[in-house]
Amino acid sequence: MYNEQQAKTEMQRYGRSMFERGLTGGASANISVRTATGFIISPTNSCIGFLELHELSVLDKEGNWLSGEKPSKEFALHKAFYDQRPQDHAVVHLHSTYATALSCLDVPETELFPPLTPYLYIRLGHVARVPYFSPGDQELADAVQAVTASTAGVLMENHGPIVSAATLASAMYAIEELEESAKLTIILKNQQCRDIPSQKVNELLVKYGHKLAE
Repeated sequence: MYNEQQAKTEMQRYGRSMFERGLTGGASANISVRTATGFIISPTNSCIGFLELHELSVLDKEGNWLSGEKPSKEFALHKAFYDQRPQDHAVVHLHSTYATALSCLDVPETELFPPLTPYLYIRLGHVARVPYFSPGDQELADAVQAVTASTAGVLMENHGPIVSAATLASAMYAIEELEESAKLTIILKNQQCRDIPSQKVNELLVKYGHKLAE
């Protein structure tokens, strides 16, 4: 588990990396880490590409704000993962272009991510979708918490993706793979694609410790 200094250093490093590579812009994203004593999250209205260590918001295990700048209003979203996934210690939420575009499409959840490549199944398994609620609303956190016991990746309708993982690096890799999979889905929409057979998808899910689709 992270200590406070390690968590802050990695948040600054990986936040800058995601921003510089165009995965998010402005003050639209938020990232967090679970530590031995609570949580650290990017402050409200902050750009993850320019995080200052002393400004990062430190919270106790109940989510009470202890130090740093005011925490992101979407902390409840992050805690929805931490409460259901004790094995995970980092959460990343972006408004990356293709995943957000996919969140706006009116398609069945089973068709959100066609089995085009194996990598999303390796990183995340199946990605759940939850209905739209306004950012920061408790109803959105409740909807996310209802699915996070069975998945580490969620696409929020008309909003964007959020993922959790054991480390911040792994969470970054997972949300990058989600974004790339969304990009492929949109680029290849209405094309005649060769999907990975469902048996092979299930083999990947089992091999990498993810739950099979219901």
